Amino acid sequence: MSHPAAAIASRATGALRHDPVLTIAALLAVASCALVPPDAGYADYVDFRTLGLLFSLMTVMAGLSRIGVFAAAGNALLARTHSGTSAVMGLVLLPFVASMLVTNDVSLIAFVPFALLVLRMLGLEGASVFTVVMMTIAANLGSMLTPIGNPQNLYLFSASGMGVLDFIMLMLPYALLSAALLVASVLAYGALHHGLPLKTAAEKGLAPARERIVRRALAPWVALFLLSLLAVARVLPVAALVPVVALAALAIDRRALAEVDYGLLLTFVAFFVFVGNVGRLDAVSGLLASLVGGNELAVSVAASQVVSNVPAALLLSGFSTAWPALIVGTNLGGLGTLIASMASLISYKQVVESGSGSAGYYLVRFTAANVAFLAVLVALALLLM
Repeated sequence: MSHPAAAIASRATGALRHDPVLTIAALLAVASCALVPPDAGYADYVDFRTLGLLFSLMTVMAGLSRIGVFAAAGNALLARTHSGTSAVMGLVLLPFVASMLVTNDVSLIAFVPFALLVLRMLGLEGASVFTVVMMTIAANLGSMLTPIGNPQNLYLFSASGMGVLDFIMLMLPYALLSAALLVASVLAYGALHHGLPLKTAAEKGLAPARERIVRRALAPWVALFLLSLLAVARVLPVAALVPVVALAALAIDRRALAEVDYGLLLTFVAFFVFVGNVGRLDAVSGLLASLVGGNELAVSVAASQVVSNVPAALLLSGFSTAWPALIVGTNLGGLGTLIASMASLISYKQVVESGSGSAGYYLVRFTAANVAFLAVLVALALLLM
């Protein structure tokens, strides 16, 4: 292989390893463009409302995280714990609740490093893998309750035209059962390990001083978050929200803009193009529609295991308008394999890089717990739908 070719192959491999979903989405989009040459119809493919909301929410969440809001919330919760079991319970329920408002990936980015630090301080390093696995499941399940909890919810909520209350009521039974399963799992783990006795209880609840809230920046970010919620509820136009958030971020903390996951936004654009083009190929769209129609729940869960639930939602919504089944299926489909929800990779990387557990051990524990939760929640879905 020539040197230029080797360099190109090396860069391509690096890009695939860094963001494989984006790379695959881009390849699919380009391939579909060869079958459906670009024309005026492409303008209808992209859901700019979803992209604008995602950009705004990710910017605001990055800003709130950078001023220490999430770490402070964790400290406040853990300051009230009195045993190892209650400490783990607090760490697990924290992302479950937080992800309803700040998305599953933001919750894990904010709280997993904090949890690993607290567990070391309490002498509970042995509980690190269990705790992070439960935190990851909690973030993925808590996020399913609200339209802004994760990217696929935001997209499906926008595409379906559902009301906020209707969406919440649809997902409420699954969120309640998820909370019960998480509490039961932590209590069982604590009982199995004799209550997880603390070695350094006097240090409980402490966190680095740099994690304290920067109060002067709190009000502007909270105001931007409230504006984002108004846009989600269709009270404020997204076209007005995006420039306000961008300009405010430049004035308050421009680094928040740098922490936005632009790869996710590009992934959405690529899948919009791919799904739009496939929808214009009669033979392919007819086959996919026949496979999806009437089987939205099962297909959503299965597809999420392979391509993750965000791309699954984008793809399947092009061939079915059974919104409740798609919403439930792609949310429950975030459980299972490590890539079923891309947010799960955040926890995996942090545990392995911190030395809190080996990759193999974590994957075994993660997969076993996810499959168990998925089986129970799918059984509930089959009863309710």
